[in-house]
Amino acid sequence: AIVVACNTASALALETIREEIDIPIIGVVKPGAKVAALTTRNKKIGLIGTRATVKSCLYKTIIQKEDPQIQVIGQACPLFVPLVEEGWLKDPVTIEIAKRYLDPLLCQDIDTLILGCTHYPLLRSMLKTLVGEQVTLVNPAYETAKELERLLKREHLEHEGEEEEEFPYRFFVSDEEEHFQEFANSILPYDVKMTKQINIEEY
Repeated sequence: AIVVACNTASALALETIREEIDIPIIGVVKPGAKVAALTTRNKKIGLIGTRATVKSCLYKTIIQKEDPQIQVIGQACPLFVPLVEEGWLKDPVTIEIAKRYLDPLLCQDIDTLILGCTHYPLLRSMLKTLVGEQVTLVNPAYETAKELERLLKREHLEHEGEEEEEFPYRFFVSDEEEHFQEFANSILPYDVKMTKQINIEEY
């Protein structure tokens, strides 16, 4: 199975990828959209993401298939990704930018907010403080992981072998191996010890 772990790629290229590859493929948009549709109480959902994700309207399309009465209000947040990658998760600059992005959504009385970029869950605690308890945050990455778990069980593809003691987790990157390892070790609850850079042009 393949997970397209990017909202923008899922919104713009998932169906094209499915046509080219004959194995199960999961994007991050649909699982998050379905949970958001089930979560909202007042039928007003906010979506934050990249410009391309918001412009694609894919979240809106999927959500309104579940319930045509739900309103989806998109807000592009292009500065969030570089701020997360700099590690400025609770910096005053990040908080001020987040307030500017979120104010238009909160003014429209949303009760659910989709974190429509895989970088954004790292800002979750800060965003939760800004939106308050009345707004439920939906993390599409988490919902996608649960969907993958269900797919692997359904297709009997679960890994049953014992994990290696030295490298229980292995990461493969296409660029900036050193930067990835430094960033990963700053956000994950364990040390990333095995990272290998690959040349994707060979595949």
